[in-house]
Amino acid sequence: MTVQDRFGLELTTASGPAADDYVAAVDLILSANPGADARLERALAADPDFALGHVAQARLFQVQTRGAEAREAAAKARALAGRVTARERGHIETIALAVDGNGPASLQRLETHAAEYPRDALPLSLALGVFGLYGFSGRPDHHEAQFAFLENLAPHWAEDDWWFLTYLGWARIELGDIAAGAAEVERALAGNPRNAYAAHARAHGYYEAGDAENGAEFVAAWLPRYDRAGQLHCHISWHLALFEMARDQPERARALYDDAMRPGASLAPPFFTLFDAAAFLWRWQLYGHAAEIPAEWNELHDYATRHFPNAAIHFADIHAALAEAASGNADAALRRAEQCREREHAGKLPQGSVIPTLCAGTTAFARGDYGEAAELLERALPELARVGGSHAQRELFEDTYIQACLRAGLYDKAAARLNQRLARRPSRRDRNWLTAATPA
Repeated sequence: MTVQDRFGLELTTASGPAADDYVAAVDLILSANPGADARLERALAADPDFALGHVAQARLFQVQTRGAEAREAAAKARALAGRVTARERGHIETIALAVDGNGPASLQRLETHAAEYPRDALPLSLALGVFGLYGFSGRPDHHEAQFAFLENLAPHWAEDDWWFLTYLGWARIELGDIAAGAAEVERALAGNPRNAYAAHARAHGYYEAGDAENGAEFVAAWLPRYDRAGQLHCHISWHLALFEMARDQPERARALYDDAMRPGASLAPPFFTLFDAAAFLWRWQLYGHAAEIPAEWNELHDYATRHFPNAAIHFADIHAALAEAASGNADAALRRAEQCREREHAGKLPQGSVIPTLCAGTTAFARGDYGEAAELLERALPELARVGGSHAQRELFEDTYIQACLRAGLYDKAAARLNQRLARRPSRRDRNWLTAATPA
């Protein structure tokens, strides 16, 4: 029998119910909603030889940081690749390479695949978003590269497709075209109101516009209807916490940390929990909301040591270093920085020296050596985009640099950076910091 997915692409399976469950599971994956696990298990029970079902399971396990299970599922899909179409073989290999940890090869394979199959959404999704193959490529122009990739795909997508609009709008927002990007994301939400990636992108639009009031209102209305087990629940809660701090509601922000971000409360994979919790606690302290070092750093340090004991994933490393340094374990943070340098020298860190420099700079800040912190972070800032993630996430290191300059008496440098930021978007905090940078 011939069946197709939602994007009009043929699926090799002898089971109509398996195809239906697969299509539903893919939409759940593409919208960051729970439930795909059960749908894929049911699809593979109906058709154990459904190759795309296995590779979708591999992708889901990868997102959930279940590495061994992801590799096993990818191996099953590869073993079945001789029975499927050329499109499905390319689909399988693109995802399997990413599961292998070979991002450059996966991206190269994906770009070739996308040229022939521009509507094959699940492998396309590997390249996109905050932690996609472009974002983690180490390229300083990864935002521009992602947008160019999407523009090439756009003629092949309907103007109202909720999945494609989400990423096109988010890419525009990150490049500064906030109004156009936000409009596309709102159309994506109209097409699928439960699309967590679109809600996340809309939060970014408010953040980049400096609109904390409307951002908080939007997220506070959307989040209660999102399952706490959803992959982005912790992260979207983090966005709401940033809005609350920006509008001088620090206790609301802190309640969100306790409820949705801290280890034990967050149901997100460890990678997401680590960076959201570390980024929140660091900002909480940096913005003057903690009279003393929050005790929660020790809990997060233990969590980072358990899940990320050694340098391996650069975005986890820069946030694990925050937890190590802030909890008073500067030796561990500097050891992680040295491990990052070793990975760089071995050709395993495409982001380059910016990663160990950030680890060392934030460690200097945590121990109160603000002059050294300012010097190291100033060295890192021109390469900051190579870290990946979003502007909002990377801004933590810019904030730390500004505070290091202020505390070291480097007022001209702090003011120069603040004026650049205020030219881009309004910020009450930045205005206050600028006042502090121009002492009488």
